[in-house]
Amino acid sequence: MTVTANIDSSRPVATLINVFTVPPERQQELIDLLAQATETTMRHQPGFICANFHASRDGQRVINYAQWESEEHYWAMRADPEAQIHMDEAATIATDVQPRLFTVVSHHPRP
Repeated sequence: MTVTANIDSSRPVATLINVFTVPPERQQELIDLLAQATETTMRHQPGFICANFHASRDGQRVINYAQWESEEHYWAMRADPEAQIHMDEAATIATDVQPRLFTVVSHHPRP
């Protein structure tokens, strides 16, 4: 099994969990858009650490789990016009977008 995220509660990072609701027939389209936006724009933003995309098995949700070095880095990205273009495009595919910032407070890796 491949590990896809390294969650560490000892690092003070800003964790974005963004839940997109999508019509099932557009789930892959949104994932492709998010992956392309990450490769061309987001990963080049100051403070970017990682982004992971999760597709619900029923096709109705996409979750973006991303980490930024700080909350300030996250908000600077949100204010960037180039990043805003991608976020606006994702919002035209999704029927609902619920971004929230979190702090990892507990982590229990497999022994």
